[in-house]
Amino acid sequence: MLKRNFTLALLLTAGMILMGLSLKAQSSRTLPRPRLVVGIVVDQMRWDYLYRYYDRYGEGGFKRLLNEGFSCENTFISHLPSFTAVGHTTVFTGSVPAIHGITGNDWTDQLTGRKWYCTEDTAVQSVGTTGKVGEMSPRNLLASTITDELRMSTNFRSKVVGVSLKDRAAILPAGHMPNGAFWLDDASGKFITSSYYMQELPDWAQQFNARKEPEKLVAGGWKTLYPINTYIQSTADNVSWEGTLAGEEAPVFPHDLKDSYQKDRGSLRISPFGNTLTLDFARAAVEGYDLGRGPVTDFLTINCASTDYVGHKFGPKSIEVEDTYLRLDKDLEKFFSYLDQRLGKGNYLVFLTADHGASESVGYLEAHNVPSGLFNSGGITKSLNKLLEQQYGVAGLVRSAMNYQINFDLNKIAEHKLDIEKIKKTSLGFLRAQPGVQFALDMDHIGESSVPEPIRMMAENGYNAKRSGQIQLIPEPGWYSGSAKGTTHGTWAPYDTHIPLVFMGWGIRHGATNETVHMTDIAPTVAALLHIQMPGGCVGKVVNLR
Repeated sequence: MLKRNFTLALLLTAGMILMGLSLKAQSSRTLPRPRLVVGIVVDQMRWDYLYRYYDRYGEGGFKRLLNEGFSCENTFISHLPSFTAVGHTTVFTGSVPAIHGITGNDWTDQLTGRKWYCTEDTAVQSVGTTGKVGEMSPRNLLASTITDELRMSTNFRSKVVGVSLKDRAAILPAGHMPNGAFWLDDASGKFITSSYYMQELPDWAQQFNARKEPEKLVAGGWKTLYPINTYIQSTADNVSWEGTLAGEEAPVFPHDLKDSYQKDRGSLRISPFGNTLTLDFARAAVEGYDLGRGPVTDFLTINCASTDYVGHKFGPKSIEVEDTYLRLDKDLEKFFSYLDQRLGKGNYLVFLTADHGASESVGYLEAHNVPSGLFNSGGITKSLNKLLEQQYGVAGLVRSAMNYQINFDLNKIAEHKLDIEKIKKTSLGFLRAQPGVQFALDMDHIGESSVPEPIRMMAENGYNAKRSGQIQLIPEPGWYSGSAKGTTHGTWAPYDTHIPLVFMGWGIRHGATNETVHMTDIAPTVAALLHIQMPGGCVGKVVNLR
């Protein structure tokens, strides 16, 4: 009897040991993951802005990213055109316009001739405001995003939220199935959404809107954060190539932002306080959705868009751009500190990048004897149509030169039984002779074009036959299509395509690489860190962060 009890005790002990080992093994098989991923895209941020203002940055914003995180110093866009919607989509899909379908902020449908805005959706309604400003969704996006893949990998337990002043920069990064995407309605001064996501704004968003933060932010005007004579660009506060805010006579500090806002509700965007508003709303979203405190990883996408609006208005070599980045640095420090307190330092993963860069202002380049000029898309379209009508007897064969592409009226060409190859050949000869045009590429025969890399690859990556024009125009360096005031972007040149990329926080060691990295590599790298599937159209590779 004693022997049998002793044997039973041994069996029970062995069983408990085995059970303990099994539980320990199960525990060791549980993959560690961050509580929250925060993907920050700073609109129009050139890579050199990380270092141009480095000495004036504080310790908790951009410097913290560089000094604690891992920086990919040679990160490039690998598609054309380098525009906002395209860049945001590429960051979060790991794909290119040829595949994900977002070929511009707008494009011409090559089958119908209809012009489309990238996120317009006539089947949905505005939520939180009236009018068409909320009639938006991600339905034009043809590929999944890293945010979609996270949602699916956890059977939709992960929460995903997108925030921006811009509709497209909130919608496209958040993907097809987020918990919400929110953007600013200038007319009401409120963050809104669409019925694609929900039928009513959440209580926390309504409470945020009720605080009327835009009015508070513009009330004190826009003065420089530091004495103006200490700024790098302090000698250039009133130059001919800078634009002005509504109601202003000259582009000089201080800016009467309150008056400009009363005259044009969009003026808040053209100031550093649009970024402040965005990050404050992002913080409200973290609390409203309780992001980062569930059993699985959540994802927050943030676009800081005021850097783009200020850059467009005043140009890269302006005190306004400098002050905007110095203030954004403080806003980021405040936001990171908030995440530290709420989630714990090291428990969340951040990456910061840009959707594109920006050219120097044409006027600035000309003043310093650098070749440059304005690319007249409208004039080229008009002149080319006149030439084609003379040769082929049909008016209006070119619809537009949108996105540095020639969009032909394919239906009209077919209706009149014209030879598209001959029309393209005539057009190419004309276009290559135009001022500022360096290359004109027949996208149906791109392999036969004598154009150097990486331009050929970028043009191919950007070409979607249903949404892109048949001829791709490549301006000479320093040339762009836009205004003589401020600047713009969209070309292949490094000033438009060399962007920052820094990872910080959970699972990231301090370091840097000078190896070439592409924008398409961001999504698969995040997927690898989270141990989930990369997006469906992904063509990027995982960056070695070790």
